[in-house]
Amino acid sequence: MIARVFISGFVQGVGFRQFVLRQAQHLRLTGWVKNVSDGRVEVLFQGPEDKIKKAVEECNKGPFLSEVKDVVVEWENASEIYKAFKIV
Repeated sequence: MIARVFISGFVQGVGFRQFVLRQAQHLRLTGWVKNVSDGRVEVLFQGPEDKIKKAVEECNKGPFLSEVKDVVVEWENASEIYKAFKIV
């Protein structure tokens, strides 16, 4: 299962990608996280649906200095297998 997640708000420059990386590693999810030029953070989580939902829940909270306004989740079928989770 794959979820593509777009997080908007005050989410760049506050350690959000590092926060997502730690959550994904803790939940043993694979995929990636990156900043988008429009100010959002984009995440691709791959793994069991229940663990992805937990990671998305954490994205709604964000790290200490962030201010999450919106989280959009798009569920997809896996077309690629990721071996680890990384910041890109």
